[in-house]
Amino acid sequence: MTKTDGKSASAAVKEILLSNPDGLREVIRAVMQEVLEAEMDEALGAGKSERTPDRLGYRSGHYGRTLITRVGKLELRVPQDRSGHFSTELFERYQRSE
Repeated sequence: MTKTDGKSASAAVKEILLSNPDGLREVIRAVMQEVLEAEMDEALGAGKSERTPDRLGYRSGHYGRTLITRVGKLELRVPQDRSGHFSTELFERYQRSE
């Protein structure tokens, strides 16, 4: 694992969970946001601002999505592509709750 400011990532997560009652929700939101970005990178064949000959499309911003889960409401930024073909596997198209 990577070290940040002398702490391991697991220690940083533990600190967030213990210090903040909404810490679990923030950790889950951050993980889901990273998964959405990774899915977009995979769908396009290139990372954000990356130039490759294998690129399949281009990003076109984000749209907001509120997802109601067991840990509370999560405000996510779902990435979009220009052609409008990207669809995440985390939740269905019109799904609003877990």
